[in-house]
Amino acid sequence: MKRLRNICIAAAVSLMLTGCGLYNKYESNVTTPVDAFGTSQDVRDAMGETSIAQMSWREFFTDPELQHLIEQVLASNTDLNSARIAVEKSEASLQAAKLAYLPALTFSPQGTLGKFDDNPWSKTYNLPLQMQLDVDVFGSITNKKRAAKAVLLQSQVREESVKANLISTTAQQYYMLQLLDRQLEILTATDSLWNASLETEKALWENGKIYSTAVNQMESSYLNVKTQIVDVRRNIRATENAICRLLAITPQHINRMKWGSSALHHPEAQGDTGQRMFDTKFLKIGVPASMLEQRPDIRLANHAMEEAFYNTQAARAAFFPSISLSGAAGWTNSAGSMIVNPGKLLLNAVGSLTQPIFARGKIRANHKIAMLTQLDLQQKYVQTVINAGNQVNDAMADCQAAREKHSYYHRQVDVLREAYVGTHELMDNGKSNYLEVLTAQETLLNAQLSEAMNMYNGAKAVIALYIALGGATK
Repeated sequence: MKRLRNICIAAAVSLMLTGCGLYNKYESNVTTPVDAFGTSQDVRDAMGETSIAQMSWREFFTDPELQHLIEQVLASNTDLNSARIAVEKSEASLQAAKLAYLPALTFSPQGTLGKFDDNPWSKTYNLPLQMQLDVDVFGSITNKKRAAKAVLLQSQVREESVKANLISTTAQQYYMLQLLDRQLEILTATDSLWNASLETEKALWENGKIYSTAVNQMESSYLNVKTQIVDVRRNIRATENAICRLLAITPQHINRMKWGSSALHHPEAQGDTGQRMFDTKFLKIGVPASMLEQRPDIRLANHAMEEAFYNTQAARAAFFPSISLSGAAGWTNSAGSMIVNPGKLLLNAVGSLTQPIFARGKIRANHKIAMLTQLDLQQKYVQTVINAGNQVNDAMADCQAAREKHSYYHRQVDVLREAYVGTHELMDNGKSNYLEVLTAQETLLNAQLSEAMNMYNGAKAVIALYIALGGATK
């Protein structure tokens, strides 16, 4: 008997030592590239202790109209509200997982009437308060609770991701509206200018100084400007409607400031050297090791690995015994084979241990699936980091390209404006023909529109860089 007792004790100690690793906490040990941002010179110059991603979106976007618009979007957007609801659901699941440590209490009163042969009716009743408690010996409850917490963290990060994407989209749409306003301004000025030129051409034709083909060519170009004005106005309406969808409101006018008043444009565009965020010399990206950890998608991938880790631990725990305690306390008049009146107090306690022996391969399969899921998520995490580094590198390249092209576009517009004025004067003096004037007009218009588009592309690149570094989550 003593030998049997020693064997049981040794077996119990062995089980405890085998299962002690099931309580380990998650630690990320995935190796990621050190130079995730790349090794180009502009990227190296932008690295440092600080980063634009550390700025809140209110600091980054200084346009008061844009700030107000973003606040409205964050307050009313349907997708963001759905993300908030998902967080609340995850909080409820985590709370339930925490309460799994406590005993479950149920009250289940019973009453019966019985009659045998000619005997009088017998009345029995039971008023028990039943308790069920699962003992967390091998970490099953603990790991499920930790997995539920990882799910909650994922929900919170998804909410941050939706928020950052909404801020980015709203800002881009806002700057698109400013770009379209600027293009409409250029086209409207061109419309007035070309209309005057067309009237001049008609007068020259009526006086027999030029051929009708010159008038026709000029009128064709003038009508082309008219159609572009219609297109821009339609695009303004479409962009306003897109912002209204973000706001979850019916279509209406969106207030905005004038093109070039935002802090994301070139200093040269408005003569304010304080507007520096567009210039790559003032764009700071920090270092990959710390900045990429701010990105919602990378944090989401990390919490997904954490959830998978605890799910694997819970799958391991299924190989070990489960222990449960149950009991009941209440009032009854049923004392086994006899009925007593009045009733008496009933107490009952039961302890049980269940050790899986053969579950038709389900426990082993679940453990293997959990381990493979964990391995898959580790690989996806590395790829997420690589993708994030590429996005930062692309955004930096776009910022640099827009910056370099700005001076060229700016100079091109100045040169073409001088060329147009000079060509028009030569035509008035009979030293140039209408085709040269027409070409100068169209080339100047295209250069002005391209300059405006390049400035928008630069602003969009800065926004993309801000988001790629994990900004707009504060």
